[in-house]
Amino acid sequence: MRTQHLAILCDNKPGVLTHIAGLISRKAINIESLTAGYTEERNVTRFNIVISIEDDKELKQTMSQLAKLIDIIKIVNLDEEPFISYELAMIKVRYDSPKIREELSGLADLFHAKVVDVNLNSLILRVTGREDHVDALIKVLSPYDVLEIVRTGTISLSRGLVPVKEM
Repeated sequence: MRTQHLAILCDNKPGVLTHIAGLISRKAINIESLTAGYTEERNVTRFNIVISIEDDKELKQTMSQLAKLIDIIKIVNLDEEPFISYELAMIKVRYDSPKIREELSGLADLFHAKVVDVNLNSLILRVTGREDHVDALIKVLSPYDVLEIVRTGTISLSRGLVPVKEM
């Protein structure tokens, strides 16, 4: 299995997400990550989807079927060209002493994370970066009492001057 990063531009209409996710799930393909949001055109939504696939044939079939959905404007496999991916994570950690709080703040600095909330016995870290960067911070925090983790999923852009709508 390998992961593929798909960028899908579609009309900003109700039900589009259901159609996309339904088609992918009917093919028994796992969606590792899915994000959606507005683009530079207010009536266009962009989905960034990371899927796990077996082979190129399965990928081509899936992309072809997605392209046939009525509200799809464009679908691009970002893995075919250089691209940049990032995600956002927030991690809530319990601490019992000022010393542990300082250790956690130091770890945040090492990972270019930011402490965004501090309470009497917990703090929340915000980190952005590649998936492996976020994973590394989570691993380093494993000896501490991690209460909660939330991740946005991957967003990706192709490098260079050509936007997805022109690929």
